[in-house]
Amino acid sequence: MTDTGSAADSSDLNLFATPFNIAATALSAVTLLLALAFFWSGYQEMSLLFVGPQLTILTGLVGATICAGIAVVAWVAAVYMEPGFDE
Repeated sequence: MTDTGSAADSSDLNLFATPFNIAATALSAVTLLLALAFFWSGYQEMSLLFVGPQLTILTGLVGATICAGIAVVAWVAAVYMEPGFDE
């Protein structure tokens, strides 16, 4: 019988195995927080982080969607990236 399981188990994500995985995980966390800041600033119709332009709910959602997309891509890269080309 062959094993058809995924290469990345939920119990063994290796998010901190290599410098690339650490950087991708950090990027994912930071952009997720930035997405929340965009969403909240747009919802409150205030300026982004008190220094940026005045946001509406639509521009806040657009910024949050872009940042959330970057966070998801960085997290997937952190989970599935192999340690190197030497295998």
